[in-house]
Amino acid sequence: MKLTVIGFWGGYPKQNGASAGYLLEHNGFQLLIDCGSGVLSKLQNIIQPEELDAVIISHYHPDHIADLGVLQHARLIQGFLGKEFQTLPLYGHEFDREEFTKLTYKNITKGVAYDPNSTLEVGPFQISFLKTNHPVPCYAMRVEADGKVIVYTADSSFKQEFIEFSQNADILLCECNFYGHQNGKSAGHMNSVDAGQIAQKAAVKQLILTHLPHYGNVTDLITEASREFTGIIKLADEFQSITL
Repeated sequence: MKLTVIGFWGGYPKQNGASAGYLLEHNGFQLLIDCGSGVLSKLQNIIQPEELDAVIISHYHPDHIADLGVLQHARLIQGFLGKEFQTLPLYGHEFDREEFTKLTYKNITKGVAYDPNSTLEVGPFQISFLKTNHPVPCYAMRVEADGKVIVYTADSSFKQEFIEFSQNADILLCECNFYGHQNGKSAGHMNSVDAGQIAQKAAVKQLILTHLPHYGNVTDLITEASREFTGIIKLADEFQSITL
């Protein structure tokens, strides 16, 4: 299983960057997790829009879905140019019906509702869900394939359930929108200390901090998280790639 970070900023992309977007590849299947602002432009450095096999969405805030419309149009235009491909499944939850209906566009994309209480099979991936603490319905994902595990927290303040949910993961892709001295609970976000505590108690192999703040020295997040977690800690970075 291969993870490539496409975008990692929280709220909106920094200049020339992108907000949430993560590409997972395994056995030739290419799954995009979230599709925020700037993701489509950046994604084309790795693969073309018509090469995606599926997309899954954690929630419907713009920094996680802003480029879904342009992804749909990119595939539409490539179809006009003669390329043939199947309708792209866009997996999302149904707890915001208005946003969920937008996942279906002509014969280009088809919205597919996932059941957060069940395991979802998408290509070679088995995906289970955990409802997060966020102002809108949002779901963390535990993605498994051939014995390897990547956990993506999506957006959330700290919750105890993350520890069991992330247990022994090879990678914990954890949101970290606040510094250690800040409390992100009211905004539905975690800080570096929260991320480090989850990683340590869940005994994950590697912690990647993502959904990063736009201010301060982001390398301080590693220092703060390392006071809690003794393992490998990295900041998410554009086109960062890890193969398990």
